[in-house]
Amino acid sequence: MKNCLNFSFFLYLILFWGTDVLAQGLDARENPPNIVIIFADDMGYGDIKALNPLSKIETPALDALAAEGITFSNAHASASVCTPSRFGLLTGEYAFRTPAAARGIGGFTPPVMDTDRMTMATLLQNAGYRTAIVGKWHLGLEWVTKDGKAAVLDVESGHSNVDYSQPVRTGPNDFGFDYSFIHPASLDIPPYVFLENHRTVDPEVILTTDVYPRRKENTEFSWDKKHSNDQAVYWEKGVWWRQGEMAPSFRVEDCLDEITSQGLAFIERQSADTPFFLYVPLTGPHTPWLPSEEHTGKSGAGLYGDFVMDIDQVVARIKQQLHAQGLLENTILIFSSDNGAYWPEEEILLHGHDSNRGVRGQKGDAWDGGHRVPLLLSWPKGIRKKATYPGLVSLTDLFATVAGLLDQKIPAGAALDSYSFLPVVQGDKEYLARTEMVHHSSSGVFAIRTSEWKYIDGLGSGGFSAPTRLKPAKGGPKGQLYRIREDPYERDNLYANYPQVVEELKAQLEGIVDR
Repeated sequence: MKNCLNFSFFLYLILFWGTDVLAQGLDARENPPNIVIIFADDMGYGDIKALNPLSKIETPALDALAAEGITFSNAHASASVCTPSRFGLLTGEYAFRTPAAARGIGGFTPPVMDTDRMTMATLLQNAGYRTAIVGKWHLGLEWVTKDGKAAVLDVESGHSNVDYSQPVRTGPNDFGFDYSFIHPASLDIPPYVFLENHRTVDPEVILTTDVYPRRKENTEFSWDKKHSNDQAVYWEKGVWWRQGEMAPSFRVEDCLDEITSQGLAFIERQSADTPFFLYVPLTGPHTPWLPSEEHTGKSGAGLYGDFVMDIDQVVARIKQQLHAQGLLENTILIFSSDNGAYWPEEEILLHGHDSNRGVRGQKGDAWDGGHRVPLLLSWPKGIRKKATYPGLVSLTDLFATVAGLLDQKIPAGAALDSYSFLPVVQGDKEYLARTEMVHHSSSGVFAIRTSEWKYIDGLGSGGFSAPTRLKPAKGGPKGQLYRIREDPYERDNLYANYPQVVEELKAQLEGIVDR
């Protein structure tokens, strides 16, 4: 009877996954795959046509990626804003364990982690990989300053005390990357410069306002009007960036294309003899929404949707470069986003496009729209057919998964919140890498989810959606409890109905946070 059950289970896996996806005979230790992670900035799950048939954006390259590999339909960033999410991806650890990394930071903030911290890049460097980052860093830099004091921006003048002629003392090359070509933070945060291996490219800085007018004649302030003050360039909804220093050759509208070109150049320098890890954190579709002329007006979701089409083209160009060099077959190509899209309800109604498809909230929130992200993984040599995995996955789990693939031991104390989903990559749909997950909003609100429940330790979104926080009414619920599988919109707060579940989840949350 046991043999019959085993055969039935095996047959089920074959029927669901397809025989070719069962790549368990493949030994990545003997022929290590290249690993490329393309990490979008503020892009929603529902933007990709393959994940949302109602999307108003054409994404052929991402659709092809989904058709070639595994779609993780229940994947989440470890936090709902930029810096802590990136920290979680690279370290395999929740950012709230490192207070400096638990919030969004500026372009002059010092590094949020110590240089002895193990990152995914360090792990792969130790495994013999060439490692590179090309794109948005946003984990802090130790700048050299003219006055010997901490780097600081004078918001009124737009100037800082940074000496751009000097290399930064601490940056990505100190965290496992052999090569780096980065923009310090988000593309709406100064300084607007590129650094190559810690040296500023074109260091004789000017101000953004020397090139860009603060307003255009048709400027109308909208839902991002809080950024329309005199310390920002503001042209229209979604097209704004803060005033500050900029390299003379830097152009905000060309940043994404330059990052792509530098990523392609790194790939071009590689060969099949040595495996490489390329981390490509993009600056889009985060504001400013400045799509290429090729895609402007081509989507049904405004400038944001047009910009997403640029992101899709980046994926296509990287795949084409890998294919041209004969490297695609043994390259694990991963696409994800650092958090949900910044896409309020009024944009959904205006465009008929739900960027954070089928869930409540947006970037910054403890609600699912803040942290649910697309996660696509292809590997032609190891995954032969399309599959969808519905189990819980955190972006922190990529660390342990990569380590398991290459049989690399994770040192004690590292990657504390990373759980390998390698068996899923090898074809085991039933494998559960984790049974719970912690979420962290932009204002510091915690939440915990299981396969059935989600508990938020407070009232309100905890992020950018109104209201951010609410005081409990007398005798009313102090938090939120949702049966998340049946109520993905988080509309029916069952806090008062299931006090025992609340108590258990709150204790579980506190145990993980305090670990």
